[in-house]
Amino acid sequence: MNYHTIILGAGAAGMMCAAHCGGRVLVIDHAKAPGEKIRISGGGRCNFTNMHAGPGNFLSRNPHFCKSALARYTQWDFIDLVGRHGIAWHEKTLGQLFCDGSSKQIIQMLRAEMEHAGAELWVRTELADLRRTDSGFALDVDREGQRLNLTCANLVLATGGKSIPKMGATGLAYDIARQFGLAVTETRAALVPFTFSDGKFRDLSGVSLPVRLSNARTSFDEALLFTHRGLSGPAVLQLSSYWREGEDIHVNLIPDLPLYDLLRDQRKAGGRKALTTELTRHLPTRLVEHLNRQIPMQGNLADQSDAALAELVRTLSDWNLTPSGTEGYRTAEVTLGGIETDDLSSKTMEARDVPGLYAIGEAVDVTGWLGGYNFQWAWSSGFAAGNAIAGRG
Repeated sequence: MNYHTIILGAGAAGMMCAAHCGGRVLVIDHAKAPGEKIRISGGGRCNFTNMHAGPGNFLSRNPHFCKSALARYTQWDFIDLVGRHGIAWHEKTLGQLFCDGSSKQIIQMLRAEMEHAGAELWVRTELADLRRTDSGFALDVDREGQRLNLTCANLVLATGGKSIPKMGATGLAYDIARQFGLAVTETRAALVPFTFSDGKFRDLSGVSLPVRLSNARTSFDEALLFTHRGLSGPAVLQLSSYWREGEDIHVNLIPDLPLYDLLRDQRKAGGRKALTTELTRHLPTRLVEHLNRQIPMQGNLADQSDAALAELVRTLSDWNLTPSGTEGYRTAEVTLGGIETDDLSSKTMEARDVPGLYAIGEAVDVTGWLGGYNFQWAWSSGFAAGNAIAGRG
């Protein structure tokens, strides 16, 4: 069977690409249904893009690579598509957009766009062999107990990265890229919780608060969540993409809170109150109890000198921690790194030295922040490749 374009991967990027390729298009996936990451995202409501999406929200060895695709298909284009399909949505914090209903609506929308374009979808289909031909590519696939031979002029790698292997994630795109001479950068789990081998935060599991979390590279002002195994929450997931093993992180537990002035004022008004009692007005009680075992907090407010209060505030503003590691790909929302962008055209996502080979979405060395940015990259890169393929006829 011959196709104009075969897309490996029926995720966000793959389906978006299929809707814009033109010609005879086949999308293949080994999963039992398309869009599995879409289905589970955003607590089942899909954080499908971000109002503020731009190049500065993405990590890559080449930070300029994503600019062309993001400019050609923006968050506003996708919002318009969602609106045309009658999907109600709402904005949450920091520009994050979610479906009012279910993430399945986004999958249904993409399926409808694919069907309108005439694209076929094969799920429960495994790639057995892939090779280059004079006219494009030849694939052997296993489907419904049969080995089938397929050929195509264009092949799109949209199988994602290694994150969440229990959903079937593999490094297939990287293997294929290397097979055809494309480089692959170092890959690692990103948007992932930190772990601490000594279980130091077990007594704080479930406690959450807004913090400023930073390292030598960047900082994020979002919520932090203590877990049995370490630290999670939006601030932690964000910083994990910028962290390397052995590095310290710094937690400001009182960002934008004038705690020093508040404690001095309360010392005048009610100096007999215990320092820890006053601190629980501003921090979770369990956290204060935990910190009291590590930081001098004994005595009443009246017992505290200005110097002692200043030192306490400095400590709470810069709590230095060294994670043992992360939860890894098991729970990572995305993979950092991927197919080297120097080997791809930023306008078309086509391999520079392998005509007809394209790579899109998470498979590429472009990783977004938490909050709908990675879906926007899927839409933008999928559109860029699909539009380029359609233009070639």
